[in-house]
Amino acid sequence: MTVYARIGNLSEGGLFLRTSTPLERGSKAVLRFGSDAAVEAHARVVWSRVEGQGGPPGMGLEFETVDETAKEAIRRIIETEKTTKVAAN
Repeated sequence: MTVYARIGNLSEGGLFLRTSTPLERGSKAVLRFGSDAAVEAHARVVWSRVEGQGGPPGMGLEFETVDETAKEAIRRIIETEKTTKVAAN
């Protein structure tokens, strides 16, 4: 199954995906994101929230396996987002 979602929060340990169709807690997923899907990581859903549960619907995923190249790409994405937010303020 393919789920399209927006990254709401990203760290080296995992991410929050905003989606109206979150997977159940414990579900496994292969994530691909970044420029040209530069990051591929295996992750596990640690929590999920549907509309009306006090916050945007989505799910929190914890990375289980991420190679060093993907970790570096994640770090670049995080740094780019920080720079973009500072410039916007």
